[in-house]
Amino acid sequence: MTSLLPSLPENPNRQQQAAYEEYRRRLARQNLLAFTQYTFPDYEVNWHHRILADKLTKFATGEIKRLIVLMHPRAGKTELVSRRLPAFILGCNPDAHFMGASYSADFASDNNRRVQRIMDSPEYSRLFPATKLYGKNIRSTATGSYLRNSDVFEIVNHKGSYRGVGVGGAATGFGFDHAALDDPIKNRQEANSLTYRNSVWGWFRAVFYTRQEKNAGILITVTPWHEDDVVHRILNLAASDPQADQWEVIRFPAQAEEPLSPEDPRDLGEWLWPTKFTPDIYRTLRATIGGYEWNALYQLRPTAPEGNRFKRHWFREEKRVAVAPVKARRIRYWDKAGTGDSGQTTGARTAGVLLAITDDGLVYIEDSVTGYFSSLERELVIKQTAADDARKYQNGITIWLEQEPGSGGKESAESTIRNLSGYPVYADRPSGDKDTRLEPFAAQAEADNVWLVAGDWNQDWIEEMVAIPNGTRRDQGDATAGAFNKLALAKASMPTRWRQAKVKGR
Repeated sequence: MTSLLPSLPENPNRQQQAAYEEYRRRLARQNLLAFTQYTFPDYEVNWHHRILADKLTKFATGEIKRLIVLMHPRAGKTELVSRRLPAFILGCNPDAHFMGASYSADFASDNNRRVQRIMDSPEYSRLFPATKLYGKNIRSTATGSYLRNSDVFEIVNHKGSYRGVGVGGAATGFGFDHAALDDPIKNRQEANSLTYRNSVWGWFRAVFYTRQEKNAGILITVTPWHEDDVVHRILNLAASDPQADQWEVIRFPAQAEEPLSPEDPRDLGEWLWPTKFTPDIYRTLRATIGGYEWNALYQLRPTAPEGNRFKRHWFREEKRVAVAPVKARRIRYWDKAGTGDSGQTTGARTAGVLLAITDDGLVYIEDSVTGYFSSLERELVIKQTAADDARKYQNGITIWLEQEPGSGGKESAESTIRNLSGYPVYADRPSGDKDTRLEPFAAQAEADNVWLVAGDWNQDWIEEMVAIPNGTRRDQGDATAGAFNKLALAKASMPTRWRQAKVKGR
């Protein structure tokens, strides 16, 4: 699986050699991997490079318009995506405009120079004689010459060009037919900064995305550092809004696990590139960098770093049940986001957690409703949830909602209470900081007294809880704390004789 080319017969004659060379050139003009092997004979090819190159070839021809590639460090994506691909596209179409972007202007300039070296090579000239660069490096067109420098170059006697840009850089006056954004985040420090992630997202939408020409193709390749990076925001937007761009995604984790890309030929547990990274090398990497970085950078499924209070094993599979006991006291507690819309992918969410406590003190998280909603959407969701809960539990649920400080918080709470006319609903004005309010529930979880009713919301709730206080969200945590504290307080206020009677009669 190392080459697309058939083998030459032994002792080929001149005619066979000429036919073989012509076949190599024809194939290199049609397929990115063949082009790469022709212009870079020492390029080491693994099965995932073949799959990636096939996708990139379809991207070059316009068959694929939106493509996301997830690969671990040093797996060969930059060579194909940021260096060979633009040279290949400009060879096939010297009138095309290509934009290459990365986390810094320096890295973008380095890729620019490498693309130029490919296009200056004799092998490239044999494939694409019509695609030529100006012979000297110039930064101005004052002399009428074609631009050629580390930022931009133009194709002689054609309209085509290449521009490299760093994330945050300007692209005014330049449009693209094809663009590749390769690793928009450089390191963990940038990834963990919400301010920086927001700046990348803003730049992508307002600068990078707006420079596309009609029918342009956009390719994003990343080693994912964070659950809230630009790729995850893009995919969240695609999932929430059918009018947004829909992306083809290929994912090559270091060790095969579910879900695999359909093209991935491995069995579960097999390594990606064992001829370069032996199993021992992969295992040493995993042991050295730790599970958090390994899952993000090599398994390509970043999560928020676990906080210092909730532990994942507290909510393990054995702690899931099909249903909670019928005889339990229940509260649905809402933590309403101040603002939001259905296309939003970051910031506070509205969350409504349904929590039950039995008389013997076991805690059940039965349901969690979350989302980014406009004010109208939010009230509709809250009312529909109240109706569903009332039918399911025969009106045995009390509804609480957190009232934010100030007149605005009071008006919002009063509006929701009016919206829920006919249901037992109350506003809560909690005191103390959020971590302190969450501590009583955390103590019960640590004591193994918390169970989850199995549902599709489970994983999202768990990921948010174990990330507190490091994660980007804690809305479900705040709603969970509110529900638990209300129920626990209600139980503590019962007369001792009544509580003892309930215990004896269960």
